[in-house]
Amino acid sequence: MNHIFRLTAVWDGGRNSTGSIESGELKTQISIPEPMGGPGVGTNPDEMLLGAAATCYIITLAAMLERSSIAVESLTLDSEGIVDVTDNIFTYKSITHRPKLVLAEGQGEEVRVKAERLAHKAESSCMITRALQGNVEVAAEPLITLTEKVQ
Repeated sequence: MNHIFRLTAVWDGGRNSTGSIESGELKTQISIPEPMGGPGVGTNPDEMLLGAAATCYIITLAAMLERSSIAVESLTLDSEGIVDVTDNIFTYKSITHRPKLVLAEGQGEEVRVKAERLAHKAESSCMITRALQGNVEVAAEPLITLTEKVQ
């Protein structure tokens, strides 16, 4: 069974122009970012690739934690993409996910260790990461803490 996703795009001119994209609930303007010499309007392919990788990662991690019956108080994510520019050639080098996971009260160190293992496994289990494999280095640097019991 295949899932089909469609996107429509409109571009209003040359390199430094702007455009728009629409795919389901995603509707936004697009352009080249200012640091790369563009107008910096809306989003850009670099942010969208990072967004695809980050959302896939956090959804995959949440599903893995749920399947493992690990109770979560909070799950947040900071992801960083690095683009190398050498001889005016732009190469997406790496994406690093830094999830911050606070486990719900009453879980022990063994659950924290399992959650950390899952945080690393989620990175390689995500379909976007698998699509990037061999082209962009993707890593996870999780920070997992246990909620302290309040006396």
